[in-house]
This record gives sequence, C-alpha cells and structure tokens, in this order.
Amino acid sequence: MTRKFLSKAFTPLALAGMAAVPAALLAQAAAPANPFGIPDDVQIFGSSNPNVRTATAIVNDFVITGTDIDQRVALVTAASENDIPEEELARLRRQVLRNLIDETLKIQEATNLELPVEAAQVDQRYAQLAAQNFGQNPEAMDQYLQSIGSSPAALKRQITGELAWQNALRRNVTPFVNVSEEEVNELLERLEADRGKDEYRLGEIYLSATSENREAVMQNARQIVDQLQQGGSFVAYARQYSEASTAVVGGDTGFLRIGTLPGPMAEAVQQMQPGQLVGPLEIPGGFTIMYLIEKRQVLTADPLEALLSLKQISITFPEGSTQESAAGRVEQFGTFVQGLRGCADADSARDALGANVVTNEQIPAKQLPQQLQNILLNLQIGQSTPPFGSVEDGVRVLMLCGRDDPEVAGGPTVESMMAQIEDDRINKRAQRYLRDLRNDAYIEYN
Repeated sequence: MTRKFLSKAFTPLALAGMAAVPAALLAQAAAPANPFGIPDDVQIFGSSNPNVRTATAIVNDFVITGTDIDQRVALVTAASENDIPEEELARLRRQVLRNLIDETLKIQEATNLELPVEAAQVDQRYAQLAAQNFGQNPEAMDQYLQSIGSSPAALKRQITGELAWQNALRRNVTPFVNVSEEEVNELLERLEADRGKDEYRLGEIYLSATSENREAVMQNARQIVDQLQQGGSFVAYARQYSEASTAVVGGDTGFLRIGTLPGPMAEAVQQMQPGQLVGPLEIPGGFTIMYLIEKRQVLTADPLEALLSLKQISITFPEGSTQESAAGRVEQFGTFVQGLRGCADADSARDALGANVVTNEQIPAKQLPQQLQNILLNLQIGQSTPPFGSVEDGVRVLMLCGRDDPEVAGGPTVESMMAQIEDDRINKRAQRYLRDLRNDAYIEYN
C-alpha cells in the first residue's frame, strides 16, 4: 500500500482559514497553553546557529535539510546577472526540493538494486567538470562553489544522482527497449528525402503537466522564462527543472528535424533565430521552453564550419580622439585597404599607416561575430570586410587569405539512428519508472 505523509505545517488553505478567526477568540484559545504569558511578537537576541537546520523533508528515512536546498539553489542562481525576487527564490526552493526528493529516490533505487555509485566515479566526473571549466584544477572549482554559497558536496550529490539513475535504467529499462532494423531504415529513407531541409539544435526545459495542475505548471514555466530573459543560465535551469532526459546535458537535444517535433514546437522553431528563447509552449503531456542553439540543413555541409585564414589590419587613435578628429584617418585607412592587391600586400599597411597586422589561420567561421560571418563567407580570396570598430577600441578590417570548406555531411548511420530511437524510448520509460518510485515512497515534510 502506498502512503505519503503530508506536511506537518499548515497548508495555504488552512492558513487562510485561520486568518478568518477573530483575534480575541484565538487569544482565549491560546491562553491555557501559554502559562508564562509570552507575547506573540517577541524579539530574539543573538543569532541562531546557521549550521543547525531542521529537516525540510525525509525521504524513506533520508534527511534533506534547508542547507541542501540553499546550496543547490546557489548552483542555479550563480549565473544570473540580476537579483532574483524573493517570490522567485521561494518558488525555486520548492522546485529544488522536488528535484532533491527525486534525486534521493534514484540513489536509493540504485542501492536497492545493489548498483550503488562508487565514490571514485563521482570524483572522476567532478574532475572532468573542473577540467572543462577551471583548467584541470578541482581546487579552483571547490573555491568557486564555496564562493557562490554552494559546496563541492552539493555538486557531487547531484552527480551521484545522475550516475545512480543511469545504473538503475541499465538494469530495469534499457534491456527491455528494442528497435528493429526495419524501423531505422524507414527513418533513414525519410531523412534522405529531407536532404537540404532545415534541422535545429535546441535547448529544452520540459515540465510535465496534468489537467489538475496545468495552470500551476504553466505559471511556473512563465517564471522560469522571466528569469532566463533576465540573464539566468539556460543550462543551469534545464539541469534543475527539466523533466526530459536531456536535463543532464543542460537541455541540449542535439539536431532535430521538423517532423520529429510536436506541432507547437515545429511551428515555433521555424520562426526562431539562433540565440532566441521561446515559451512556454503547451505540448502533449506538459509545457516546453525552447532555446535555439544552432540551425543547419539536413545532410548538407554547414558553411559556418568553414575554416578561414584571415589577416586583421587595425589602426588605433590617440586617447581623447573624437569621432570628427578620427574621420579623416578612418577614410584614409579604408581607401588604402581597398587598394591592396591581396594578402601579400597586407603587411605594407605597417609602414604606410602604422597599422598592426595579425595573421590568424584555421578559424571556424561560426566563432566569429554574427555580423561578420555572412560578410566573410561571401568574400573572395584577397578581399576585405568594410572597416569596423570604434575610436576607443580601434578600427580594423579582416582580409580573407584562405578558406577550407567543410565536407558534405554523410548523415547518420544505422547505429547512430538506432541509438537515438532507443534514447527516446528509454526516456519515456524512465519517466514512468520515476513516477512509480514517487508513488511507493514514504515522504514526510517538516
């Protein structure tokens, strides 16, 4: 039999009911239980010990404290460029508590299956994250986490939850997911038919909803969008909020075609530009928030993958120069560059104008500022961009000296397509698996 202990604290409805009781009656009812006559409004002298926290939830005898929540919230909010309102923080804490409960259930399930996560595995993943963000220096990541109000233990607990869930899925879900070669071949044929059509690499935050909680989930999704628009980290929010399997990689879906997306998502993504955020969109089963990371064409070489060999020619201006005083030199600079006969001539700008000339080879076009990408990709060898920059930072041009175009994409293999379908099916079964764990859990809230 499934039992779930509800909060010992009053629900909002109960509090609202108490507020309607006359204060005099409350005082009369409280009098016998207050023999010391302590007033309701008291002032506490000194400070409470911040290291002593009562349990916020107990999940099958495992205690989740307020400190656990604080440190996990810090992981989400650290990348936000703006102050987060108290109301938003309260909502975030509630969501983080739900995540911590799910995480605890995943760890407990792996332990029950005798597939616990080894400390060495966690340390290895932690070191990988440190290498990606702090140049092979776990101590620097330790210090950073502590500086934002989190801790290495909080991040390692999250890593443990992810690894534990992988262990549980490998035992109870993955072996029972089958994909036939016929299914894969049909999809590959459809993919070939879509050659040249657009496909999209998305960031997603998926929130499941039912008819009963639809309004609450939609409001939650809107508040997440507000925080993202104010500078919140999409990756961090996806890891903490999203219920999709992509949560562990910050919501990154990889490249998807229109035909694989639910109707509302397919319609919206065709109107989006890279870097744009859209949502919440209602889709079957809940709501999604989308961020367009990248766009390309199916089985077609992406021109932004071209490797460019460039020369940058730049001039600077004395401190205090104005736009008007620099105008003549800028015009002279532009005229001189237009007269260059190619990259071999570029170095002459040093003597003629006192310019700085820098060569940079093998630069992916997609790493350049978006305003310059199309200009450079339309240049011939030896041609230059228009001058750009400012009086304060200097004015410069980029001259194209070479270009290696990417090879036409060969498309997915049978193996990679089979893996993608398997991942989708594992994700759906994993969601049902977690729902069953929640239903069978003993959860007590304080």
